[in-house]
Amino acid sequence: MARTRSIVTLVVTLIVIGGLTAGVVYRIRGSADGSESSGTAAVPEGGADQVSAAETFSTDVPIPVEAGAVERDTLVISVAAAAEAAAERQTVLRSQVEGRITRVRVGENDRVEAGALLIEIDTTEYALRVSQARAGLNKAEAAFRELTLFDDQIEDPAVRTERQRVARAKSGLEDAELTLRQAQLELDRTQIRAPFAGRAASLRVVEGQQARVGDELLSVIDLDPLRVEVQVLEGEVGLLAQGNRARVTFAAYPGETFLGRIDAINPVVERETRTARVTVAVPNPSGRVLPGMYARVSLEARKLPDRILVPRSAVLERDRRTMLFVFEGEGDVGLAKWRYVTVGLSNDSLVEIVPDPDTEMVEPGERVLTDGHYTLIHDARVRLVASVAGEGGRPQ
Repeated sequence: MARTRSIVTLVVTLIVIGGLTAGVVYRIRGSADGSESSGTAAVPEGGADQVSAAETFSTDVPIPVEAGAVERDTLVISVAAAAEAAAERQTVLRSQVEGRITRVRVGENDRVEAGALLIEIDTTEYALRVSQARAGLNKAEAAFRELTLFDDQIEDPAVRTERQRVARAKSGLEDAELTLRQAQLELDRTQIRAPFAGRAASLRVVEGQQARVGDELLSVIDLDPLRVEVQVLEGEVGLLAQGNRARVTFAAYPGETFLGRIDAINPVVERETRTARVTVAVPNPSGRVLPGMYARVSLEARKLPDRILVPRSAVLERDRRTMLFVFEGEGDVGLAKWRYVTVGLSNDSLVEIVPDPDTEMVEPGERVLTDGHYTLIHDARVRLVASVAGEGGRPQ
């Protein structure tokens, strides 16, 4: 009985599945016949007014770009390197005598003239030593005169000279003179003076402080002109010459360029770094640039006259070939013409374009695109603007 029920259930299931399949096939054929008979395509949801994104935006809208001129000019090849600013002259002033600081006459970054009095140390003890030494000298001079009282009656000059030499030794005159000179020197050393004109820096003491011999008191630095020391690779040193121009930028003053000249080229290459030190003198009358500031230096190395030059940003690479876009048109609106070129030497801002039978040339006076051109195609409509960023970039 159970077996019979299982067979009936299976038969009923197969009949239901078959009926459902037939219904689906019928519906599909009916839809296809209805479409063919009407001759119109089904309208997508949203109505017949829906259009593609490509149709929404016109491809005739000119793309904002920047351009630069092709020039025939001298190409200046430069050597670039990191550097550090240093003072032209710098010295640390130390105490040469012991005593209490009675007066500090300068503050840090104050201008000082050569010989200017900067710091004073208590003179009481040293002035007393000078007085004692002067008294000792007076006593020795009296003894010397007593020993040589009648020497002017001696006719032989050689004898007189010898008697005076012996008298100086017996009277202690020579020792007294030296003692006074030493005492006066120590007294003079209580006044700390600037060895050259410059600025006071790194002040280490205050009034009332006790100074010992050798203590650092302050520094004096000469900031004009400033020295910028550049480490140049040995393979590039031969391109440089004393007197060549240099362009210096400091991290402390972004966007500002300082001009200088090569003052010296060290003839020794350091074994560890394979570099030579090149010193650039940079005018610094205001003292804005300080020793220790990090710098980037571009040193003028070679001058190549009569070269076809384009801005560096104009040159692109596509499909492993070098190319640029030349602007063709009247006024500010025109076409971007794709042109393969061959480049020569370059510096930080300009690239030389050289003749090559496999590529094209550009001519002085033509305009090449320098910004907003990275994704352009040949004959794209463009509009010259002063700033692509200011125009909101390329239309999307």
